[in-house]
This record gives sequence, structure tokens and C-alpha cells, in this order.
Amino acid sequence: MATKGRELEDSKKRKRPAGKESGSKKLDLKKPKFTKNATEKISKKPFKPQNKVDGSFKKSHGKSGGFVKEEKVVPKTKQEQRVQAKELIEARKKKRKRNYTLEQELTHLWEKMRQRNISKEDRSKFVSEAIRKMKGKVNDIATSPVTSRVLQTCIKYGSQAERGSVFAELRPHFLILSRNKYAVHMVNKMLDNASKEQLVEFNSFLHGHVASLLRHVVGSMVVERAYSLGNAAQKQALVMELYSVELKLFKDLVSMKESRLEDVIAKLGLRKGSVLEHMKSVIQAVLGKNIVDHSIIHRALLEYLSIADKASAADVIQQLSGPSLVRMIHTKDGARIGMLCVKHGSAKERKNIIKGLTEVSKIAHDQYGSLVLVCILSTVDDTKLVSKNVVRELKKILKELVFDKNGRRPLLQLLHPNCSRYLSVDDLAAMELTIPSLFNKAEASEVEETGEDENMDEEDADADESSITKKSKKLVSGGKKDPFLRRKELLVDSGLAESLIDTCVENAEELLRSNLGKEIIYEVAIGGTDGILHPALDEKLEILHEAITSLVAKAKPEAEEGTKEEHILEQFHSSRTIRKLVLDSPSFASTLWNKALKGKSEIWAKGHSGKVFAAFLESSNAAVNKLARKELQPLIDSGVLVLTENKHPAAATKAS
Repeated sequence: MATKGRELEDSKKRKRPAGKESGSKKLDLKKPKFTKNATEKISKKPFKPQNKVDGSFKKSHGKSGGFVKEEKVVPKTKQEQRVQAKELIEARKKKRKRNYTLEQELTHLWEKMRQRNISKEDRSKFVSEAIRKMKGKVNDIATSPVTSRVLQTCIKYGSQAERGSVFAELRPHFLILSRNKYAVHMVNKMLDNASKEQLVEFNSFLHGHVASLLRHVVGSMVVERAYSLGNAAQKQALVMELYSVELKLFKDLVSMKESRLEDVIAKLGLRKGSVLEHMKSVIQAVLGKNIVDHSIIHRALLEYLSIADKASAADVIQQLSGPSLVRMIHTKDGARIGMLCVKHGSAKERKNIIKGLTEVSKIAHDQYGSLVLVCILSTVDDTKLVSKNVVRELKKILKELVFDKNGRRPLLQLLHPNCSRYLSVDDLAAMELTIPSLFNKAEASEVEETGEDENMDEEDADADESSITKKSKKLVSGGKKDPFLRRKELLVDSGLAESLIDTCVENAEELLRSNLGKEIIYEVAIGGTDGILHPALDEKLEILHEAITSLVAKAKPEAEEGTKEEHILEQFHSSRTIRKLVLDSPSFASTLWNKALKGKSEIWAKGHSGKVFAAFLESSNAAVNKLARKELQPLIDSGVLVLTENKHPAAATKAS
């Protein structure tokens, strides 16, 4: 009986589902079945509404005080949908921006005050109202991308008192605002319209923070603006903070007359090593972020190179040799740094600099950038590289360059190098600048190349000192190739001279009458210094001489005709240019006399044209004197034709 009972129990156990066992590890993957009772329990749960912005649930004012579901109004038309979406956006902005309503009011005022066809009284009224509304909140307004423009307009058109109130409110926040990408434009506008006292006060806020701001892409713009607006003393105070830690900490030390870094070190007794270390840390941080556009950085770099050792100077040149140098040469100091990089850079670095000149046309028209092109044409020995990247671009815009004050400099440098008539004293001094540490290196290498004996006598050393200095100077500033050969390859072999002559033939009259163009046509017509255009382009030069002669051969206009344009011989610039051509070019003088002036001396003997005729007798060439002496001598004897004081008719008779 007992066994039967056990069997029955086992059979019952086997009939149980596997999932019901307490120790079973199997999972029931079937979906749960909801019974009727379960759904009734769910439906009996109390309704808990959510907080919604669109008002789909409304609080009841009855006894229960609960929430009653309100039917949502669905907009029927697209216009209603747009209006509803706009209202929703406005509601969200009001929650997110605490000054949203004020910003909207200021924006409406800005639209009125920035119009051009508005009276000064109305604009002043709108500006005053805007400043009154933003009072106490100017700092928040300045950092907004929208209202910062409103504040800029208020500063531009506001009165000095209104600007002063804004300046006073922003005084504690200037350093923070200078790093904000929206507020920085307002700070610059504030500096542009600041009084002298406000500018001095703002510079005092910058003290101790110049280096850190220069490392900031946005903050560096404020330092540059303060530097450009300051006087010489204020500029010096800003730059001197970059020299050493002592000058950064102690404000009284920066007020001194010495401007050169070497003089500052000598007067204050600073350690040159510590100054170099501090400036290197500042400059490397700035160059690492590629912030090279500002003139204050160019000034600091130039002073740093004046005392840097060989390794440090070579490192800076290597970093700047490339496209970044183009962003520096628009300033005076930046152009000088560019010329130093060209002079002292290796062949690879010069190649990177020349290939980085992507906008040669823009550089040629720039006051300081054109000097860098002049330095490249006078220094780089790889004429194929220069012809491909520089000369080829200059040929495309020759007509623009010959009439431009700065654009003509590279052309004149090839025709007449380092001429004081075309380059100022300051420009020539910049061309001769060198880096002291690298210049000594070039001098030492030149001495080694000459094979001088180290044990030579002191007297021999003193005798050869001047010649070694000249050689090393030539090596640094002019490369190793012969200057005449370099000029010939760049000017004649590249085809630039031929294109230049064609441009002069096409625009001969305009060039002769121009104050700037006359020098180009003069240098081309005489064949350049050292006769660089001869004999390869003699035929082309004859065509140019013929073009000028045809202009001179035109009949003299009568006074009663009332012509406004003067004859080429009576115009001031053209008459002086033709006179110089007669004195310096015998071939032109012969062509001009035989085809245009012979037999017309009595007509043109007076006025500006008389100087051209007198030049035939003043010329140092005997053949030119002989051409015109017979016809002009009677006019000189009668006093109609007058020679210049330094030239006497006896010179002509003596030549005969």
C-alpha cells in the first residue's frame, strides 16, 4: 500500500508544469494574459494629469479642485498652425532668456536708429531711450549676439555723457568681455570712441594681462585695437610687458623713454637670459595658435630677433616660413620680419615663403608688402622659382602696376636697383636689416670660404676687416649669384621686360603725363641701369622711341582752339621726362631730333618745351650736341633759349 501511495504522488508530481517548480530555471516567454478583472483594476486608478504648456489640462474651480481634461483645439489652416508654432517658440524663449522682452524692445529701437534717412534728433532720442532701458543690464546685453549690435550703435551715435555711463557700468567687466566673441566688437567700438582719459584707464586694466590676451584669438583683437589707438608711450608700455616678468608685475617700470629692447635691458639691469626665456614662452604660445596678424606681435617679434641666439632665431624663421608670413607683411614691422626671413632663411624656407605668396597682386599694391617682393627679387638665387610664382603674376597686371605708387617698386628695383629716387631712406634702411646672431654666422662662413689663415697677423686682419664685412653683407642681402645675372634672368629671360615695353608703347602718352608712370617709361626707354635691356631688346626699344617721338611730332595747338589738354612738350611731367631721356639716351635724342624737332626750335623755344631743346646742348654726348648746335646757337645768342645755370653754352662750343 505504501508503494502504491508513493507512485501516485510521483505521478502527480510529473503532471505539474515545469515552470511551477520552485527550483526551475526555465523562463516563460509567453505574453501575459490580462483577465477581465485586471483591466477593471487599471481603469479604476485615479487620473493624474501632467503639467503641459499648451493648456490641454485645466484646473477645475469646483468642489473637488482637481484637473479636468480640456479638449485641444487643433488649428484648421496652415496659417493658424504657423501662428500657434510661433507662440509656442516665444513662450519657450521667455522661459529660457530672462531679458527676452528687453531684447525685443531694444531690437525694435535698433531698427529705427540705424536707418540712414533719419534725422540726428530722432536718432538721438532712440539712442537715449535704448540706453535708459538697458541701464543696469549692460553687461548681459553686451554678451548677446543680437543686442550687442544695439549697444555698438548706441556707442557710435550716443553723446559723450551716454558713452561715459556705459563705460562706467562696464568698467569691472572689460577683461571678461574682451574674451567674448560677441562683446569684443562692442569693446572695440568703445575704444574707437573713447576719450583720452578713458583710453588711459582702459590700458591700465590691460596691465598684467597683455600676454594672456594675446594668446586668446578674440582677446588679441582688443589688445591690437588699444595698441593701434595709443600714442608712442602707450604702445611702448603694452609691448614692454612681453619682455620680462618684472615689467609685467611692476607698472612703474614700463614708463620710460627707451624703445629698443637692448636699451631697456641695459637701463634696468635685466638679465638677458631671463628676458629671452620669458619672450620665447610668450612668442611660442602666440605662434602655436597662429595668431600673427597683429602689429604688436610683429613689434615684439622684431625686438626678440634683435637679441635672440642662433638657434632661437632660426626656429622663429622656420615657423614663419610659409603662408602665415603673408598675414604679417601688411605692417611696417611685419614686412621687416618678412625680409629678414627671406634673407636668413635656408633654400627650403625661401621656397616655402615664395610658394605661400598666393595673392601677389594684392601684395604688390600694399605699401609694405611690395618691399618684401623687392627683397625677394634682390635676394633669392632660384630665379626659376621666382619667375614662376612672382614674375608670372606681375606680368598679368602690368598696366595696373606701372601707375601704382607701390606696385611699381618691384619693376623699378629690377630696372634700377636700390635707387634713392624710388625707395625712401626708411625703405633702404629696412632692406639692409639683418639678424645679428645669423649675420655673424654668415660672416664666419665667408671668412672660411676665403681660406684665411687663423694665425694671420693683426695688421693683416685689420686691413681685411672692411672687405670681409662687405662680402658678408653682400652674401646676406644679395645671395651668392651675381646681381646683374639675377636681374637679367628675372627681367629679360622671363619675358617681363618685353611685356613691360609693350605696355609702355600702348600707354606712352598716359605714362609721360603721369607723376608715377613717367619714371617707369624713363627707365625702360634708356634700357635700364647697366644697359640690362641691351642688346636683346634693342628693336623693341626703338619702337618705344618711335611712339614717344610720334607724340612729340604733333602740331602745337592754337590758343583760340580752347583745348584743355596741353601738348606733350608743354605738360610739366612729360617735358621733364623727355628732357631726361635726351640727356641719358643718345639713340632716343637722335630719333627725336630728326623726326620731330628739327626745324621747329623757334616754335618751342620758350616755356617747358624750351628745356627739352636746351637738353641737346647740355648732353654729355658730343654727337647729340652736334645734332642741334647749328640750329639752337642763334637762339641762345639772342637770349630766346636759356640753358640751366650749371650748364653753359661754352660747353657746346668747346665740344665742337
